[in-house]
Amino acid sequence: MHPFRKPLVAAAAAALSLAACGPQEPTPSTTPAAVEDSRTPAQREAERTPYELDSAFAQAAAEFKVPADLLKAISFTETRWEMVKGEVEFEGMPAAYGLMALRGANVAEAARLAGVSEEAVRTELLANIRGAAALLSSYADALKVDRAELGAWAPAAAKLSGITNSEAQAEYIHSKVYDVLRKGAVASTPAGAVAVSLMPTRVQAQFASPSVHAMAAGPDYAAAIWRPSPNFNSRPTDSTGGVQIVVIHTCEGTYSSCWGWLINPDAGVSAHYVVSEDGSEISQLVAEANRAWHVGATYDPSLNGGVLSNLKGVSVNHFAVGIEHGGFASQTSFPTGQIDASAKLSCDITRDRGIVRDSYHIVAHGRLQPATRTDPGPNWPWSSYISKVKGYCGDPIIIDSNNANNDTARGYIEVSGNWVSASATSGYYGSDYYYANTQAISDPATFYFYLPVAGSKTIDAWWTAGTNRSATAPFIISDVNGTKLATVSVNQQVNGGAWNTLGTWSFPAGLNKVQLSRWTTEGSVVIADAIRVR
Repeated sequence: MHPFRKPLVAAAAAALSLAACGPQEPTPSTTPAAVEDSRTPAQREAERTPYELDSAFAQAAAEFKVPADLLKAISFTETRWEMVKGEVEFEGMPAAYGLMALRGANVAEAARLAGVSEEAVRTELLANIRGAAALLSSYADALKVDRAELGAWAPAAAKLSGITNSEAQAEYIHSKVYDVLRKGAVASTPAGAVAVSLMPTRVQAQFASPSVHAMAAGPDYAAAIWRPSPNFNSRPTDSTGGVQIVVIHTCEGTYSSCWGWLINPDAGVSAHYVVSEDGSEISQLVAEANRAWHVGATYDPSLNGGVLSNLKGVSVNHFAVGIEHGGFASQTSFPTGQIDASAKLSCDITRDRGIVRDSYHIVAHGRLQPATRTDPGPNWPWSSYISKVKGYCGDPIIIDSNNANNDTARGYIEVSGNWVSASATSGYYGSDYYYANTQAISDPATFYFYLPVAGSKTIDAWWTAGTNRSATAPFIISDVNGTKLATVSVNQQVNGGAWNTLGTWSFPAGLNKVQLSRWTTEGSVVIADAIRVR
């Protein structure tokens, strides 16, 4: 069994499910710290909400006479029920805080109405929910909302969002807040108890619907919706204007609020693309041939591995395509659907523009502008993301000895406790390698790789060389049906720190494997470092 395929907490028949993460139950006023682990992206998505929230939502709802389900739906839409600590991504859009993503003047007004400090609204779970409930209640009074009718609260929810663009408001209300009310959602604590539940409700928002006119496809990416922003200019016509990198951002807010702000002519900012939280929709705002305004810095190659040194001092916007993502740099994980949709988009950009697919050319906003930005944050799954981009573009599959470096949907490694992780010998691939003593025993290191369709593939192996390595290390090639295709013996005393071709075979679709066996002449070690499938 794949060591990371543990059963997830059941979703209680809800259409969306989340569950708790973190090594221990945190206090209600904090968000779990980022921890390096080797969970799959799906598990990280399913392990997000450590708080027992139902009672907090119920308390705030009763106190301010606001529907608890509406509070839950807004919180899910804004933060996926995370206690976020937002940052400024766009000038003119203040940082958001807490489960309800309160920002700017709303923080002060929420504090006043709830009778707590602004710091409490920013950092304390219950104060944040109470503050949002108090704001909604005050909007309901001003808008003369029928409090008994859930659909009638839509204008108050739109006002709380801070979105000013009417189309973005309509999408936020109908496709986000009221969509989750209709579908339901649930999250669980690490112990398996329900932290927060939103059962499906038959409700229709009493709010203007989005325009019914056909949405044009993006000029560069047909899967995107074209929502043109006026905030762009031409790229330079010299060598500094050619697209060289893709910059990954987080909106520090929702998808709807993000594209709604970036097409505002008064915003003074833009990006080429925005990807929704669940990956179901992408907006293109600026043609890739044009210069969007998404990075406020000139390029410093020393911040980016020394690559593209000829562009030192040049505005990053001259030669970058920017992708914003609904969400926050402080969130503990990113939804699998969003990562997949973004990876497909990055593949398309890099393929069309001839951009190298690595973490120096598909790069974090925070790396390029570290003085004022951190997005997309420490929990953006860089290794699996780059792997997915390569996969969608048909690049070789590389399976590392460290599953944290693998896109486990494409491949992973399994070893017993007899294999030891090490990094003492230089020339390893990734972050380390495994070794084990040779012995007449069936205890291989198994590299699995998934092929969506059958095909002929060449297998390469990487190892660290040394005099104590086996001169007859046996690699066993098998297909998804368990048929052994070949056993290839290699001399691991030489040719270290490089790809070495094992051979080419025809593989069926499915999960095939390459095993490094320990069963050879005793008195040495075998090295399981990485394999490449091309």
